[in-house]
Amino acid sequence: MSGDDGDISNDAPLDVDSSIAPPLINCPNCDGLLPLGLGEKTCTLCDAVVSVDHEATRKEWMDERVACPSCSKVLVCGVDDRPATVACSSCANQFIINPKVVKVEISCPACERRLRLKPRPGSRQIICPACEESFKVTF
Repeated sequence: MSGDDGDISNDAPLDVDSSIAPPLINCPNCDGLLPLGLGEKTCTLCDAVVSVDHEATRKEWMDERVACPSCSKVLVCGVDDRPATVACSSCANQFIINPKVVKVEISCPACERRLRLKPRPGSRQIICPACEESFKVTF
């Protein structure tokens, strides 16, 4: 983690986004959307603690190929969790592979415009950019 080479990576590691998203999982108690990711998740609607695991996603994360942001060498991640810190074997820089953020498409109830949102647990008040209609969305 020392920046003796004069590289950009001397303070904070660079970031790369994963191309593999964990599945969207609903709470078994209230059917609301759980926070994105694998592991122990707490439902923001009913406070239930749920253990989320998806073996297929973990396997894909292990085998995921990413390009080093410093030298562009393609590496196999080899880590079954996100975010993950990875060190490039070619240039020795460290970088973080962040989880992919999925987006859902919804329609404005007033004008039918298609809107893409990051699904977050709970309810949100949305204002359509096309017609300025305000409506509530619950994930």
